[in-house]
Amino acid sequence: MKNKLFVVFLISATMLTSVDLIAEDSDSIVQTQGLDHLGLSVTDLGASTRFFTEALGWSFLGENTKYPSTFVSDGHIMISLWQVNNPLTAQRFDRKNNVGLHHLAISVTSYEALDNLYEKLKLVPGVVIEFSPEIAYGGPAKHMMVREPSGNRIEFKFTP
Repeated sequence: MKNKLFVVFLISATMLTSVDLIAEDSDSIVQTQGLDHLGLSVTDLGASTRFFTEALGWSFLGENTKYPSTFVSDGHIMISLWQVNNPLTAQRFDRKNNVGLHHLAISVTSYEALDNLYEKLKLVPGVVIEFSPEIAYGGPAKHMMVREPSGNRIEFKFTP
């Protein structure tokens, strides 16, 4: 039977303890190929664009002046930055109470690169460091979390 999906639940008292998903036919083969690009709404298009191009060294790919936006890339990810209509009345995202992007995680090349990026970003106007580089979840990965000038949360992470 096409698209048949079996779900086996093992329930202990009031808690779901395991879920096994078993696809029965070839229609369940993954049809996607990864992230094409990510769009972020920003309160300050210029400052957010400079964060990516100047602080992170990303390439400026272009802009759209009719719907104010810019496009940047590190050669692996492309991000479109979209200016909100009114920065003063824009609703700030609350990751614990709103549905939406919790954070964007970007890989870095080494522990040293992460530490150097931290030293650079703490000097960039408008950037908020949520936490400095630290071992993630018992290691060996190390990460840090920042908010770029418009408030979007970005995690930088190195996993050996």
